[in-house]
Amino acid sequence: MRLSPILLLLSLLGACASTNKGRQLEDTGHKVVVGIDGVLFTEYRYEHDRKPILYPLLGPDGQSVTRHYPLLEGMPGESADHPHHESLWFAHGNVNGYDFWHGTDAGERIVHDRMEYVGWKKGRAEIRSRNLWLVGDRTLLTEQRTMSIGSDDRGGFIDFTFVLAPTEVPVVFGDTKEGLMALRLAPQLRLAGEVAAGHSLNSEGDRDGDCWGKRAAWLAYWGPLGGEVLSIVLFDHPENPRHPTWWHARDYGLFAANPFGIHDFEGEPEGTGDLRLELGESLTFRYRLRIDRGAPVAGVLDRDFRRYGGLAPL
Repeated sequence: MRLSPILLLLSLLGACASTNKGRQLEDTGHKVVVGIDGVLFTEYRYEHDRKPILYPLLGPDGQSVTRHYPLLEGMPGESADHPHHESLWFAHGNVNGYDFWHGTDAGERIVHDRMEYVGWKKGRAEIRSRNLWLVGDRTLLTEQRTMSIGSDDRGGFIDFTFVLAPTEVPVVFGDTKEGLMALRLAPQLRLAGEVAAGHSLNSEGDRDGDCWGKRAAWLAYWGPLGGEVLSIVLFDHPENPRHPTWWHARDYGLFAANPFGIHDFEGEPEGTGDLRLELGESLTFRYRLRIDRGAPVAGVLDRDFRRYGGLAPL
């Protein structure tokens, strides 16, 4: 008997949650399963298709804050558009002219090379892996990825660090809106659509549709999920290139930090946002993701940002 998409999802989540006794961190050989506070939080699917992703990404009571499609099809209220928008991912649409955001016949993909560490540090789950940005069999970039995952009295969080370095030739991160650190939100968190009930706010006070293309230190979306309001916030670290970043934040649920798309966001000449990385150089990006109960409070998120960036004491 074939399960419906909803029953299949519930069975998967139930199976994982039944093994969680406080904390869970398990590398199955193709994904790392992370549970915090006795429930499943996320899975780092490092051998997934054309790029590693985090899916599912769950709130404190098991509510998915990201869209299930295309991993699960036919979920209520979900739209079947942009199949390259897979839960949470890190990719860019123009690296030496190659498109790692959509993928093309050139064979662009980000592949897992090796797992360097999976364990607990100071009460957080830590995952360190090495990925390769490939075009066919040629490696353009190496990516060292670190994820530190924990929780506090407000919800769960993930600190991401990505270190990118060219391998054979210099690389140019091209000026395009299609990038970089991205999520595709659950339909209830959208600003527009069949079941949309969401809102957004950035650190500059812009709201909803006015957040697209604006620079900000953080961006939050929130809305009703599973009978309560949840918010999901992404912080751009103050040491990131071109901080504060621009946000490719669409009303249909795409939520991405992008420091390269100046032509699209500001109307500047094409190529204004290009960034060249020479051999021997590296580029580091850091982000913090929070999933909290309740609507965001700007003053609280400003304080969170200052602490995250080392601009204020803990």
